[in-house]
Amino acid sequence: MIGEASFYGLYIPWLMLLAMAALALFWAVRRLLVLGGFYRWVWHPALFDIAVYLLLLYGLTHATYLLQR
Repeated sequence: MIGEASFYGLYIPWLMLLAMAALALFWAVRRLLVLGGFYRWVWHPALFDIAVYLLLLYGLTHATYLLQR
C-alpha cells in the first residue's frame, strides 16, 4: 500500500487518508460507547481510546490490503 492520492495537485499519502477515516469512525464508536455507559467500566479511558483508534486503523488498512489483491 505504498502510494498517494492526488486531490487537485495535492498528493496525500494513503495512510493519512485511512487515518482520517479511522478518526471519523472512532468518533462515532466513542459516541456510542459513551451513550451506552461503557466508559464506567474502563480503567484508563485515554489508553482505551488509543487502543480502539489503532484497532480501527489496523482494520481499515487490512481491509484495503485485501481489496487490492
